Amino acid sequence: MNSFIAKSARLRSTPFTERIEAYGVESYTVYNHMLLPASFKGVEEDYRHLKENVQLWDVSVERQVQIKGPDADKLTQLITCRDLSKAKDYICYYAPIVDDKGKILNDPIIMKVAPDTWWISISDTDVVLYAKGIAIGKNLDVEVIEPNVNPLAVQGPKSFELMRRVFGEEILKMKFFHFKRYPFAGHDFLIARSGWSKQGGFEIYVDDDVKGLELYDALTLEGKDLDVRPGCPNLIERIEGGLLSYGNDMDINDTPLECGLDAFVSFNPDIEYLGKSILEKQHAEGVNRSLVGLKLQMDKISITKFIPIFQGSKMIGELRSACFSPKFQCCLGIAMVDKSEQDTSQPLQISIEGNQITAEITSLPFTK
Repeated sequence: MNSFIAKSARLRSTPFTERIEAYGVESYTVYNHMLLPASFKGVEEDYRHLKENVQLWDVSVERQVQIKGPDADKLTQLITCRDLSKAKDYICYYAPIVDDKGKILNDPIIMKVAPDTWWISISDTDVVLYAKGIAIGKNLDVEVIEPNVNPLAVQGPKSFELMRRVFGEEILKMKFFHFKRYPFAGHDFLIARSGWSKQGGFEIYVDDDVKGLELYDALTLEGKDLDVRPGCPNLIERIEGGLLSYGNDMDINDTPLECGLDAFVSFNPDIEYLGKSILEKQHAEGVNRSLVGLKLQMDKISITKFIPIFQGSKMIGELRSACFSPKFQCCLGIAMVDKSEQDTSQPLQISIEGNQITAEITSLPFTK
């Protein structure tokens, strides 16, 4: 029996839903209370197309939390462990959001879009509620809202040619993780050189539904000879590239230091954020476990929950994401593993759901 998602006003569609359903979306998942396409022509075929061509991703689920007002800088810094005190205009910052225990609540991109305004482009948790709670508790002079902004990603090696055709040569000069506003049909769109793939591309922050659909149609028309089509974040491509997924590879039970995000944790004594003292202690003492890559000698695997990993009778970690990789011709996994068990000099003989498997511990992203 085939399962399906029952749509409702509570489970929101997007400005682009009609377009992708007309094309033929194969499956959805739910992300930030919205519909997120999960596949169109199968995960492997979508993967191959992404690596060779260009796709339009409806990633409206990447909601923006807008923090605006005299205390916007203070609130934004309070909720992230990354030092934003010297943040520059037109630059995107990957900045984990942590709670008072130093645990990860979200891992967004943060941008200062105006002198008193930040956009937090979130993964799958209700950051707007967290930010509102901190603002109220600290009596900060800010407005915290979720504006009507629906990101559209243009991803793949041919994305640069497609964006050049629609927005002009100037857009090719934009550096990675920078953003700028570009005109289209009388409207200025905020566009970032970013995206949740390793194939290159852009994210367009669509803040006008009507103009957004005009842009979607223009990208589709201009990209016909580039084999443009709808797509979505791809499980295989993101695991091969070592792109972490909040809720899959890490969650509220993990700290940034356990997830290898040390570069985004500030210990600057002049910076105040929630959970700082706990992260300082963990940094000084070292972590007891961390995320690693696993090359698993298996032909196929499906992960819908964290799976305990055993060596003998001892549980040494959890397999959190995995897929078969056409590139590596084995299953690749991302796992949280005890530091004491991370000997990379010889393969591990581990047990996953009762199956004995040979596994090689690797760094992330995966390399030959």
